[in-house]
This record gives sequence, structure tokens and C-alpha cells, in this order.
Amino acid sequence: MSWIHLHLALNHLPVVGTLFVFVLLLVGICRGSEEFKRFALHLSLVMFVIAMIVKYTGDWAEDEKDFAPNSEYHELVEAHEQSADQAVTGMFLLAVFSAAGLFCSRKSKILPAWATIGTALLAFVALLLMARSANFGARINHPEVRPQSSAVDFAPAGARAARHNLETMAA
Repeated sequence: MSWIHLHLALNHLPVVGTLFVFVLLLVGICRGSEEFKRFALHLSLVMFVIAMIVKYTGDWAEDEKDFAPNSEYHELVEAHEQSADQAVTGMFLLAVFSAAGLFCSRKSKILPAWATIGTALLAFVALLLMARSANFGARINHPEVRPQSSAVDFAPAGARAARHNLETMAA
């Protein structure tokens, strides 16, 4: 198994896991369940560790794959890497906030309201950042999710010529 395969296999975990953290926090807040809220805060710490592993496997996967410096693939990988850095930073802030909330509640076993609400907001932001990073990552190998204004067309030359002919006849 290469770093690319490992990265592709693991990259869904922090996205889905962060969604799960957010939903658990909402359920815990609505039900007033300290167990749900505490589990969500613990899970956010685990998701940060997994996000770091995914980030490093992505760095190693990029080293394994050779992209021409001026190719669109290179630009897609760079955009994905920058968004992944932002997503991991969001996960880090979520983990720090979660750890602070768990630390403050270690004696009373009741999470402070600031920890629960703050963690829910940070989980939502981290989820959006993770989803954005996943979308940029999907564009690398899935041209169907790329914007239509993509500078380079990766369709076979015959398909491009046929599409061009259809477009010129329609115009």
C-alpha cells in the first residue's frame, strides 16, 4: 500500500467524524446529556489526531506523485494542501477548546456552558473547513467535480474535438 492509497483510505474519517462530533454536541445540548457532550469533546480530540495523520499521509503522498510544476494537477494539489492546512488548524482549535472544557470540568463532571457552545461552534467551522478540503482533494482525481471554467481539459483529445464541433455548430 502506498502513501497515496493510505491517504485516500483515511481522509474520510475526520470529515465524517467531525460531523459526528457536531451532531453529538447538538443532541447533548438539546437533551441536556453530559455523557453525550463529554463523549463529543473526547471524540474531537481523537478526530484531531486522525486529521494530523491524514495531513502527513497527504504530504507523503504528494512526494510520491510527480506533477509537472505548471500543470493543473499541481495547482489542484496546492489548493488542496492549503485548504487541508486550514482544516487541520480548525481541528487543532477545536481540540484545544475541547481539552480546556474537559480540564475545567474534571472535578464537577459538568461541562461549562462556554465549553459546550464554543465547541459546537468550532466543530461546525472545522466541519466546513474539512468539507472544503475534501472537495479540493476530490478535484484532483475527479474532473466531474471541478468547476466548468477549468483551464485544462483532461478529456481525451477525440472527446474534446467532438465537443468543440458540437459547440461550434450550436453557436
